Amino acid sequence: MFCINLPRGQAWLARDAVTPGVLIGGNLLFNVIANVSFKLSAFSPGWRSFLGWQIVGNLASFITLLMLTALLRFMPLHVAYPVTTGLAVLGVQVATARLIFQEWVSSEQWLGVLLIILGVVLVSRR
Repeated sequence: MFCINLPRGQAWLARDAVTPGVLIGGNLLFNVIANVSFKLSAFSPGWRSFLGWQIVGNLASFITLLMLTALLRFMPLHVAYPVTTGLAVLGVQVATARLIFQEWVSSEQWLGVLLIILGVVLVSRR
């Protein structure tokens, strides 16, 4: 467990093993939602749908940042940021680009995905 100084009455947060995982998962989910929204916004036929998808994307981005901020209660910035950013790249590239929008992913890009996974694992190790 990380050694952090928490305000009085919040020491229970450091012992909670589930919360960081939920925050990382939520960060990934809302990051994917934001990017899907921005892609849909880019191809919107009119200004109303463009603006609507922009609002959804920006709200999801805001929630992503709130989850990162909460995650910083449990782990240092030099671990939290690379883990959430690396997972966001994977989520957007694999889930969004490939599965939702059927964009082609090259062999070199799949190799990059594996390297990002390795990097996330190495950075998150204690």
